[in-house]
Amino acid sequence: MKLALFTNTYSPHVGGVAKSVAALVKGMRARNHEVLVVAPEFENQPKDELSVVRIPSIHNFNGTDFSFKLPSGNRIGEAIKAFHPDIIHSHHPFLLGDAAMRMAHQWQVPIVFTHHTRYEDYVHYVIDDFEYLERLAIELATEYANLCDRVIAPSNSIKDLITKRGVKVPVSSIPTGIDHEQFKSGDGLKIRKQLGIAEDRFVIGHVGRLANEKNLPYLVEAVCAYLKGAQDAEFLLVGKGDSLDRIKATMHEERLDKRVHYLGKLDRQDLVDSYHAMDLFAFSSKSETQGMVLAEAMAAGTPVIALDASGSRDIINDWKNGRLMPEASNPESFARGIGELRKLASENSQELHENMRTTAEKFSESACLYRVEALYHELREEEQISPDIKSFDRFANRIEAEWEIAISRARAIGVALRGAD
Repeated sequence: MKLALFTNTYSPHVGGVAKSVAALVKGMRARNHEVLVVAPEFENQPKDELSVVRIPSIHNFNGTDFSFKLPSGNRIGEAIKAFHPDIIHSHHPFLLGDAAMRMAHQWQVPIVFTHHTRYEDYVHYVIDDFEYLERLAIELATEYANLCDRVIAPSNSIKDLITKRGVKVPVSSIPTGIDHEQFKSGDGLKIRKQLGIAEDRFVIGHVGRLANEKNLPYLVEAVCAYLKGAQDAEFLLVGKGDSLDRIKATMHEERLDKRVHYLGKLDRQDLVDSYHAMDLFAFSSKSETQGMVLAEAMAAGTPVIALDASGSRDIINDWKNGRLMPEASNPESFARGIGELRKLASENSQELHENMRTTAEKFSESACLYRVEALYHELREEEQISPDIKSFDRFANRIEAEWEIAISRARAIGVALRGAD
């Protein structure tokens, strides 16, 4: 099968969607499918890439993970014509997502859309406190999904959410998946020695992008509350982002800056080692679609505490494989939850770790890739794909695509404006 993947973020960029697409590409090629990737140009991108079409772009548009596509002539059209895909898989509802929709219509190819992101949580990168833009982001993603043949949601909670918002096409809940075997073995002691953390210290850790939408002020306040009551505890942060300076300032104000450690962005074995350096993983984001860092932590044998929000609730079974705190919990309650999980891990270590292992295997990369592949086969069998589309038909299909995209945008704007009124 020939698969064309369209994404606004890709290697060498490191982010959730980029990692997801890279895993999909690697997995499908390992299953002997041909894969073409349409992605933005990035600095330091690999010189010799296999079947990747790079499009000129403005990187990290307005501080987001996304790249803003620049005019590229007919580069995409020529690539799709030469490749002749069986399936087009879009990973965003805008920018290169629009290009994916146009190509799917023009060549009458089935299109799949993965709803990776809660886009309304990113409108602050455009303007602060603008409810209209939040509604518009929701409606744009919903309208785009309904132009596709299938939608993949990374978790059951996101499937339920987008269905309630009006997505009418079939939605399959399929997480990205993790290489759980990779996370089993790590050298946490190496990381502790590197940071000067003694073996007997209790380390609370966090991995992720240090960005506003991750609810980090809440997490830092909760961890500070716990550290003040537990003199043997320290805090380890892995990641980078605009919130780092604010986090450092808060830790300094609380006079806890000597008990917090920063490792920046890590990848591969260094990331695995960092999980093994932690005794407990703390997570407070409310904007996740799947929260795969929680599954990674469990695969590494690190107990997890998180707020009961989308993504997290699909992975954590409260008191069984971690602690899932009510979404409305204040930081002090979350701090108490850290203490409860620490006690649970010490008193019921074997049962807790067995449940964590089972969860990690459930979210294994191979199991998730198998389900995506099955969806591709099912969709291809349902669709009657013409091997020879005449030039006039392609032109008519392209006009139809432009019309449907324009109408979907107009509907989204209309709904958002009515909400404002």
